Amino acid sequence: MSLAIVHSRAVLGMEAPEVRVEVQLANGLPSFTLVGLADTEVKESRERVRAALLQSGFAFPHNKRVTVNLAPADLPKDSGRFDLPIAIGILAAAGTVDAARLAALEFAGELSLAGAVRSVRGALALALGARRAASGRALVLPRADAEAARRVPGLQVLAADTLNEVAAALLPGDAAVPLSTPAGAAAGHGACGTTQAHRTNGHPAAMAGIDLSDVKGQAAAKRALEVAAAGGHSLLLVGPPGTGKSMLAQRLPALLPPMPDEEALDSAALLGLAGDDSVPFGTRALRAPHHSASAVALVGGGNPPRPGEISLAHGGVLFLDETPEFPRSALEALREPLETGAIHIARAARRARFPARFQLVAAMNPCPCGWFGATAASGRACRCTPDAVARYRGRLSGPLLDRIDLQVEVVAAAPDEMLAAPAGESSAEVARRVAAARSRQLARQGLPNAQLDTAGIDRHAALNERAAAFLEGAARRLAWSGRRLHRVLKVARSIADLAGSEAVQVAHLAEALQYQRVMGH
Repeated sequence: MSLAIVHSRAVLGMEAPEVRVEVQLANGLPSFTLVGLADTEVKESRERVRAALLQSGFAFPHNKRVTVNLAPADLPKDSGRFDLPIAIGILAAAGTVDAARLAALEFAGELSLAGAVRSVRGALALALGARRAASGRALVLPRADAEAARRVPGLQVLAADTLNEVAAALLPGDAAVPLSTPAGAAAGHGACGTTQAHRTNGHPAAMAGIDLSDVKGQAAAKRALEVAAAGGHSLLLVGPPGTGKSMLAQRLPALLPPMPDEEALDSAALLGLAGDDSVPFGTRALRAPHHSASAVALVGGGNPPRPGEISLAHGGVLFLDETPEFPRSALEALREPLETGAIHIARAARRARFPARFQLVAAMNPCPCGWFGATAASGRACRCTPDAVARYRGRLSGPLLDRIDLQVEVVAAAPDEMLAAPAGESSAEVARRVAAARSRQLARQGLPNAQLDTAGIDRHAALNERAAAFLEGAARRLAWSGRRLHRVLKVARSIADLAGSEAVQVAHLAEALQYQRVMGH
């Protein structure tokens, strides 16, 4: 009887718990049994592993009873990432490779029938989990996945293209041929292949010529966009159709400062779990789900749990166009992650946590027909009754609106004003001011203003007597909740940072006040 143990990892949300792949070859009725709460994809690995071993020139133990146990037994396992460790375990149990070398390595990879090592879903999340575990073992991955995992600092990553390459690296003595490190990674550890200083910012669309200067007029809305970018605030744009709400939202990612390395790794890991490779590493994502999206599509779920749009927008922007048309349950599900920056998905058998620190930009018409409040010069007239307008706006609940920092009216401009309006500031010009304001925040408190807690607001947004009296009067007249009062202070703090002011003045509060009254809550 022969036994080999190979180290691997499962992926459960953003976690990557260790899995011990135990392979036993014993005398008895020939069979290939796989146990350990494996789903269909994992059970099918028996046929892939058998064919890959034979096509790679190895003998499969057809005359043995092959038992593969994926421990711990109560941890669900999915995906084809266990093909490679199972194959290596069979070779080690048969004595073809040196089992003693396996203690220093972890394996993950799907096998083709010809023995090629294919990419697996969630490789970057797996690499982050391996780093957190601090096992000291090197991680062997398919080459494409190793290229991504090399960005994880403090982790040794090795790349493999075929099963033969991996087996050659595990031969006894001097016969072993070491696996290569992925391009750009220093030997012995991972490397963040892209630094903040050189990282491209914004959504890929921003690299295709989308710029804030394309938006003619709308000075107030562009100023609100700058304030939102400076402090990481959520934003609601309210205005008739065709006034530029979507254009403004699409340009917000390019105004944001470069992503910190850890945030970029988390963002890339989440996108990898969803199989989305359209966003370059270190780029702030812009997610714009259709208004027919369900609550599960927004917050995540499924079996196994997968990240939703709010997590895929982590570090970037979540744009909800036609916000009142989204299902009420989907909108209300945003309330917790807007506060906490994370989403916890609890199911009967599993529980997963995904980061969801995104900037929300919501856009809506002022009424069902879209022309409420239109001027006579526009040639449009609202046909909605007051009750219809109230019901439409009521689709956004008061608690949800309380969690949106800025509410801005986007007014339709006359055609002659649009044609005569000069090009405004470019995204790069505004981004420089935003970066300076964000630097002040990080130096002062270590996080953006939007993430300040109550103690942080008291400490960093303290008001003098005149400013406090002004804010108290406004809060009493407008019947603000405590949450809304704190959000006004955060916005005013961001406006002060843009102005380079150490203290929050009445002028900053007055401007912040203008961003609170559009929806009448």
